Amino acid sequence: MRFQHYDSLRIFSIVARHGSFAAAAEELNLTKGAVSHQIRGLEQALGFPLFNRLPRGISLTPKGQELWMTLGVAFDTVEARIADLREAPERPITIGVTTYFASRWLSPRLMLFMKAHPRVRLRIQPMIDLSELEAEGIDLAIRWGRGDWTDVTIRPLFLSPAFATGSPEALALVREEGLEAALRRLTLLADRSGSRAWEDWHRVAGLRFSSRTDVLTIADPNVRVQAVIDGQGIALNDALVERELDDGRLVRLTDHELADYGYFLAHEPGATRDPDVAAFADWLLQIAASST
Repeated sequence: MRFQHYDSLRIFSIVARHGSFAAAAEELNLTKGAVSHQIRGLEQALGFPLFNRLPRGISLTPKGQELWMTLGVAFDTVEARIADLREAPERPITIGVTTYFASRWLSPRLMLFMKAHPRVRLRIQPMIDLSELEAEGIDLAIRWGRGDWTDVTIRPLFLSPAFATGSPEALALVREEGLEAALRRLTLLADRSGSRAWEDWHRVAGLRFSSRTDVLTIADPNVRVQAVIDGQGIALNDALVERELDDGRLVRLTDHELADYGYFLAHEPGATRDPDVAAFADWLLQIAASST
């Protein structure tokens, strides 16, 4: 059975501090009889006496002393936490992104939002799996793909066509043996198990796609980029690898691309009822429109 006499514990604590029913009654603005009645009811609920009734006053029993000390610590903890909560600013809104997108696109633009909305606190949460938003405490997420998800509300951020990239050695193989023959010898790097991105790309390239056992899944986009540079395979990337393309560490293998792939703003239905979440979502959509 759950204990149900928490109000009486506060009264007991005050009586114990004063060592007097009368003094406690004065502080509580109650009669001495009412305070005494509360304590007797509490003792009955606990199943042990809290005070020794003496000819001239009262004293705590050993169990009463132990309970009073326990309550003192508990009440102090609660009051300290209440003070913290009163002074704490609004909770930050949490944005779930991959480190790839955060470092290559979002981070250079964040100060614009912070200057325009100094009151809104942000928390950028690096994530790889952006599917379980509510369970992870994510207010907004940025997903890459075709935007055909049905588990959350989706809004287009900007298109960023995906194309096949490899090392210079991979490109040399394509030129020597032809695209279709080279692909059979090159390991395909995927972003997640069950991804249809390579299947979509093969269709655009006019090539037959069949299931392969040598597909290597590397969920972290930055790690996947490095794996391509290191010659571990080929991957679908987008314009955010411009730096690696410019310096020749990555090369495009063909001109074929997934034109409908890009970045999408994802959130649980109703998330933008929070004005801070709505402010960041609106800003993100605006800055994306002006940057493309």
